[in-house]
Amino acid sequence: MTSSNAHGTPTVVLIHGLWVTPRSWEHWVAHYTSQGLDVLAPAWPGVEGEVEDLRLDASSMAGIGLEDVVSHYEAVVRNLEGPVILVGHSFGGTVVQLLLDRGLGAAGVVIDSAAVKGVLPLQLSTLRSTWPVLRSPANRDKVLGLTPRQFRYAFANTLDEKESLAAYDRYHVPGSARVLFQGAFANFNPRAVTRVDFRRDRRAPLLFIAGGEDHIVPPKVNRANARLYEKSAAVTEYREFPGRSHLTIGEEGWQEVADYAMDWALNRALLLKTPLT
Repeated sequence: MTSSNAHGTPTVVLIHGLWVTPRSWEHWVAHYTSQGLDVLAPAWPGVEGEVEDLRLDASSMAGIGLEDVVSHYEAVVRNLEGPVILVGHSFGGTVVQLLLDRGLGAAGVVIDSAAVKGVLPLQLSTLRSTWPVLRSPANRDKVLGLTPRQFRYAFANTLDEKESLAAYDRYHVPGSARVLFQGAFANFNPRAVTRVDFRRDRRAPLLFIAGGEDHIVPPKVNRANARLYEKSAAVTEYREFPGRSHLTIGEEGWQEVADYAMDWALNRALLLKTPLT
């Protein structure tokens, strides 16, 4: 894959999270493209295809681990020309943190990011959101989804029932339980795939965006994740948007989040003259 970028125009790589597909970025793709940016929203390995097809047969996701996802996006980014802005949602935010740790990207934005190894706060709402999968170790290698009721609590708690169901029908697919287990138990695994060198000084600027009412990744978790980077001289900032759920990128008012994220990334990358990888 090679960007059509010929004049140094940034390429924006949007990385989706668990239980959704690149369709979750549909508004952002159109929005950024209209601003003259080159935009890519590649699927996780095993998550290629339409939501409706994946609901009928999600076997392609079986056994996919976070290491597979990160390696997939690393290959995508390394094959691009010019500056790359990395934007990730949920577990896509974890992927962005790991890619920046590998020296990739001119800037990174993580939205409602799942935690990396070393983040300690565990909120009851997080446990309730993920318990349908994590309650049994036998689920580790399965492909599992959420019910509409579970989706509303985890993703769309600020939406009414009708809006949440519409989002569920539009975006939700089963996901690889392995990824969730890897993230949830990283602090008990000395070789966890989510390890990051928080002291790395030569790392692109990183912005954490949190939704104030997020159930899966409450703001407390994102703040704790951001604070771990205080050991580094590299730029790390945090911004919270009150009243927003985990579906920040799709619920009403998403434009405000999208514009803030891109303005920050472009300004930081230009100001600090980050190596354009």
